[in-house]
Amino acid sequence: MHLRLLYLCTLVVSALVIVGACNRQAPPLVAVGTVDWPMHGLNHEEHRFSPLRDINEETVERLGLVWNRELGTTRGLEATPLIIDGVIFTTSSWSVVHAIEAKTGEFLWTYDPGVDRARARVLCCDAVNRGVAYDRGRIFVGALDGRLIALDAETGTPIWEVATFDPARGYSITGAPRIAGDLVVIGNGGAEMGVRGYVSAYRAQSGDLAWRTYVVPGDPSLGFESAAMEKAAQTWSGQWWLGGGGGTAWDSMVYDPALQLVYVGTGNGAPWYRSLRSPGGGDNLYLSSILALRAADGEQVWHFQTTPGDHWDFTATQPLMLADLMIAGSLRKVIMQAPKNGFFYVLDRETGAFISAEAFASITWATGVDPDSGRPIESPGAYAGMDPVLVSPDPTGAHSWYPMAYSPDTALVYLPVRDKTTFLHRPNPEWQPNDTHRNDGIDTRYDGPLLEQWLTAPLPTGRLVAWDPVAQGARWTVDHPVLESGGVLATAGNLVFQGRADGMFIAYRATDGATLWEFDAGTGIMAAPVTYRVDGVQYVTVMAGWGGGMGLINPPVLGPVKSGFGRILTFAIDAAATLEVPAFGHGGPPVPAMKTDAPAETIREGQALYDSHCFGCHGVAAIAGPLPDLRYTTPEVHAQFEAIVLDGLRAPLGMPAFGDILSPVQARAIQAYILSRAEASSAPGAVHD
Repeated sequence: MHLRLLYLCTLVVSALVIVGACNRQAPPLVAVGTVDWPMHGLNHEEHRFSPLRDINEETVERLGLVWNRELGTTRGLEATPLIIDGVIFTTSSWSVVHAIEAKTGEFLWTYDPGVDRARARVLCCDAVNRGVAYDRGRIFVGALDGRLIALDAETGTPIWEVATFDPARGYSITGAPRIAGDLVVIGNGGAEMGVRGYVSAYRAQSGDLAWRTYVVPGDPSLGFESAAMEKAAQTWSGQWWLGGGGGTAWDSMVYDPALQLVYVGTGNGAPWYRSLRSPGGGDNLYLSSILALRAADGEQVWHFQTTPGDHWDFTATQPLMLADLMIAGSLRKVIMQAPKNGFFYVLDRETGAFISAEAFASITWATGVDPDSGRPIESPGAYAGMDPVLVSPDPTGAHSWYPMAYSPDTALVYLPVRDKTTFLHRPNPEWQPNDTHRNDGIDTRYDGPLLEQWLTAPLPTGRLVAWDPVAQGARWTVDHPVLESGGVLATAGNLVFQGRADGMFIAYRATDGATLWEFDAGTGIMAAPVTYRVDGVQYVTVMAGWGGGMGLINPPVLGPVKSGFGRILTFAIDAAATLEVPAFGHGGPPVPAMKTDAPAETIREGQALYDSHCFGCHGVAAIAGPLPDLRYTTPEVHAQFEAIVLDGLRAPLGMPAFGDILSPVQARAIQAYILSRAEASSAPGAVHD
């Protein structure tokens, strides 16, 4: 079947799914031989619920591996694959696009956009990409360096590309584009690098810019782009625009074709702390908000702010989901979100009116939500101006970007949850706006009384929660042995599929959470699985590759995670392929390359510099995850240390140069700290992995 003809067929399948969702009935078994996964969340509602049920609670125990393919990376894999006419379209690190034959795993084509690996310096959370969009024979990908690229779906040949931002700024793209009619909509990230967020829409056929909508106001002396920006400026103070403002729309977007609205989740402020970016206070619209934009021109129709005056990196960029729910006797068109701040929101998607919100995790930053306005009731101890505070959840949130799923069969949302996390927020009184390195405003040198309390806090817990969005409560929960778990897929087979950071890929019974099947993928899983049918056979496919922000930082609270070589795996009933996982990492403690004679104060200075510039890739206390562990650095590499760190000797491999912000003396201090960590880790009984 030609891809353009298939596009029409997938609309019919999507319509069947929509009807089933509206009637709250299990959709009929789809009898056609091929059923695709044509959109990021399967349909416009992004339910991630498949009507297929050949793989079900009775047959899933026979599920086996059909094939797996390594993708040549140890960085994180976060993409939701699309399946069009038996072809898998997915992305790996550095925005590389792959087309793979779904039945056999044969690579049909690979497109590498050639992103400069030195761009790793401006990335918040790994060189990841969450997938592509498809429309009328074209694949669309947002590259890390800001290019939106249209590819021929059959050959991978570029058709057009356009720069969505100035590559000299600290922006990035990690999210998947969305199709809205004849438009391709894309956002961007980079709030930690001092940028101003916006959303852009381009003509799918030509690549021409149709509209651009900013999230936060810029310099008032230059005028406002819209009435919404003029209104927002009244909620800011000081010279916020010098720090960028933030509000980047780095992930979730949903399009409602009936209402002709594009819904966008927006991010945190730049810098994080309201006392730095807006010293006179204010809600700082439209940070941490859900925006409804008119698809025709990008004009804001309504907004709802989940975290007014955000101070804790509580983005609202987490997945958005549309549904029609019976609430208080009326069928309501709603939009649902479980953002970082820990409350599950249900809003009227036509008007933005607040319907309900309840906490789905343990939180300390707020005591609840006002039942009339939906405004969170901030706890007295959650904000103390420039003084540090200990707050739950942490900046990764009670729920991060990991996709959730909604089953119309059970009327439940299946939600990956990070519970009981805490973070010590300490604004840096010496912060100055910059766009050359992290601009979050954290004081990495703080060693006051809250530090010990933070370091000895109870360990957090990862969970899969089945959430009733009408009753606003958990129907069942499953506790994980690791903090991080991946995206979710629900099916008409009464199944919920999810991977975890320890590499386990699991099928649960949707009605009660019972574990029915599991498979060790060999490396941690963050991405959401998909399911589809080709030539009468139902398959399940998932990307396995541990990394992302938490994976690179590698804090000890994560639990027994598995770093390794990223791969894509495909399963079917009665398949029996074997998975051989190559060894990864080190088999024992490091052997220090040399002893450092640096004084203790130099090592402390090196640690502070490491925490400011290095730990986001090489791990907390220099204990790395997927990327090189610097404690194992050889004498030969140590001899090149300044050339690597200051001059970019290894920039083509993803290690950028820092010579513009670090001096040779500072580079040697970092080296001294790394050597001290190697020596400490080599001691008997020390933690070295």
